[in-house]
Amino acid sequence: MIQGTEILAKALAEQYSNLLVDWIPKGASIAIATGETYIYYAAGIHDILLERGKKIKKGSIADRVIKERKKIEAVIDQELLGIPYYGIGYPVDFLGEPAALIVILAPDHPVVKREPFRFITGKQEDQWVPIAIDKISHFESLNKKNWFYVDGEQYKINLTLKELPNRLPDYFLRIHRSYIINIHAISRITRDFSSNLNIIMKDGTELPVSNSYINEVKRVLEF
Repeated sequence: MIQGTEILAKALAEQYSNLLVDWIPKGASIAIATGETYIYYAAGIHDILLERGKKIKKGSIADRVIKERKKIEAVIDQELLGIPYYGIGYPVDFLGEPAALIVILAPDHPVVKREPFRFITGKQEDQWVPIAIDKISHFESLNKKNWFYVDGEQYKINLTLKELPNRLPDYFLRIHRSYIINIHAISRITRDFSSNLNIIMKDGTELPVSNSYINEVKRVLEF
């Protein structure tokens, strides 16, 4: 039965791949999920290491598509599956059950990459203020709300930290699941008593670097 399910899932994936051939880039990964698991995965150039039978994680594209029954397009950070990726999920049916077909690309794929933001509009009290992107020192996710900071002042935004990286200039760097910083706004990098990395911004804000992002931070900042 497992083999038969896999064959049917593969046929479904091929059917939709043929329908979407005009935009699916060569080398894209394809996955199908239904119920609580992935039932099919064909790795492309950007392999996110899914396996048939793997449990669907809460908040993933597959989870959202199956629950919401609508197209979902998102950048998923590395903490969900270990590797960051960009995906578009489509609601489909598999053997009469709600399912999700997911097309997976690297976040920096030319098809995905959009023109970077030149400004972002933030909210302070009852006012909305457009701010040039290079003036922003960092973005923060806190208490299920999202903010950016300019000269120590806080502005609320509707964008999430998962949505931002694909539209930010390359001088912004993710250092933590809750922080994205402007490299030009860094004052210095230090270690605390536990040897954890901390980044001190020019406005005096001290931000931790999480273990998940240490290697990327060191690579980008070359230290």
